[in-house]
Amino acid sequence: MPTEKRAARRARLRVIPLGGLDGIGKNMTVFEHGGDMLIVDAGIMFPDDDHPGVDLILPDYSYVLKHVDRLRGIVITHGHEDHTGALPYLLKDLGRPVPVLGTRLTLGLVKGKLDEHGIKKPRLREVRSGSHVSLGSFGLDFFAVNHSIPDGVGVFIRTPVATVLHTGDFKLDQTPIDGRLTDYGALARFGKSGVTLLMSDSTGAENKGFCRSEAEVGAALDEIIANAEQRVIVASFASHIHRLQQVCDAAVAAGRKVAVTGRSMLQNTRIARDLGYLNIDDEDILDAYETSGIPANKVVVLCTGSQGEPLSALARMANGDHRTVTVERGDTVIISASPVPGNEKAVSRVINRLTKGGAHVVHRGSADVHVSGHAAAEELKLMLNLVQPEFFVPIHGETRHLAAHARLAVSVGVPEDAVFVLDNGDVLEIDEDEARVSERVDSGVIYVDGTSVGDLGQVVLRDRQHMSQDGIATIVVVIDSRTGKAAGDPEVVTRGIVFADTDSVLEEAKTRIAKTVAKTGREGVTDHAVIRRAIRESLSQFFWERLRRRPMIIPIVLEV
Repeated sequence: MPTEKRAARRARLRVIPLGGLDGIGKNMTVFEHGGDMLIVDAGIMFPDDDHPGVDLILPDYSYVLKHVDRLRGIVITHGHEDHTGALPYLLKDLGRPVPVLGTRLTLGLVKGKLDEHGIKKPRLREVRSGSHVSLGSFGLDFFAVNHSIPDGVGVFIRTPVATVLHTGDFKLDQTPIDGRLTDYGALARFGKSGVTLLMSDSTGAENKGFCRSEAEVGAALDEIIANAEQRVIVASFASHIHRLQQVCDAAVAAGRKVAVTGRSMLQNTRIARDLGYLNIDDEDILDAYETSGIPANKVVVLCTGSQGEPLSALARMANGDHRTVTVERGDTVIISASPVPGNEKAVSRVINRLTKGGAHVVHRGSADVHVSGHAAAEELKLMLNLVQPEFFVPIHGETRHLAAHARLAVSVGVPEDAVFVLDNGDVLEIDEDEARVSERVDSGVIYVDGTSVGDLGQVVLRDRQHMSQDGIATIVVVIDSRTGKAAGDPEVVTRGIVFADTDSVLEEAKTRIAKTVAKTGREGVTDHAVIRRAIRESLSQFFWERLRRRPMIIPIVLEV
């Protein structure tokens, strides 16, 4: 490559979001300068009703794997799974050790996940607010931000050609639980020194005004727990350490023990206590197995399941099959979270089951038991005004959130042509003169299905959706291997298909199949693929005529 072209390549900063711009989750952004690559965050997204059988959704990081020799490090802004959950899979696939940078709590939570995946000696490097790290041609300055988990940071990325301020997830809480304010001084300094590109959290962009303080939740929890006559069960995100602290404080003040249940809740409370981020005396916190003999009005159960996950502790309680906790009439259940988009129906189902069982269910729609961890519109405008970026990219949100944030940027004076609403895989190139979207790289999603990672493709997913919606019909026919003629009556087995008159419809279906096989037999067809296609087309038409449904049809052809 000519020297001039190499120099031109080094003089560009490439910003490539691989996730986080098409929903709430799987946040991941790649930065490239010269021969160096940096990743900020590596998160997951949880599946919804459109992903039957899928456990987790990862960003497609195949572009990173193609250039793994250039990767200098991975920055994790905070400990939520939509920023950390893909890290074990990514580290396994990289094939070589790479530094992972994060704050103390973030790395504590990350290490717990890496241990579960058998990654024994990761290169974890602790950073603090105010610290500086150099990785290749990237200079990284970390600054404190408020969020719904302690120890969150944003990162100011310096390169020879441009600077980027990545906020991570944040809010501007003036009364944070741990007293750790967003570092306004650092933001102002970065703004004065010059910010080429601001990449800012967009989740709350449609919400007017300022986000309410986390401290307001504590007052509501204090009142509900103090006045409850029986047991109190609180479901929250296991990583929401600030919320867990307030539950613990309210329980102790009311003279109650805190019983913890749910795998991730047990793990995260242990890690947070060991690292000093969750403060409660040993005598006041116990495993749910140890509550036998303690009066119901002396216990607060802290559990997972705020998103209605079918196998979570709260869902098991609602179904009556939790090993240690049985919800009784008069118990109070607090769901201290808001549903992630797509989980609303699952949460509603759990609430209805608990209510039917006699529990009093309190949620954000009926009491102040949750506030967002994401900045609202006025906070986002304040961030833009503090930083005064030359260019702006909204991140972390659905398309409507990104668009709303883009409008806010324009409203405070960022030129409209300097605002880029990107898609995952877009490449934003910045040089000394301009910023522009130059190309696209491979992007998309990777499905995790049990122990299978990436093997579940769109065809399989469509099949599962098809079966879940319209059912399945399996047809077995036997033919003479020499003539192709039927050697017996066809058999039809259906699942998930509703008939007004089952026997009559199935007999008609068998008759239709017999006629189809007779026709292929007269034509001397012995090719199984041709016979299967004929049966599939004939039966699909039959089911549509009779039921206005198109179930999945699986013909099986046997020979004698």
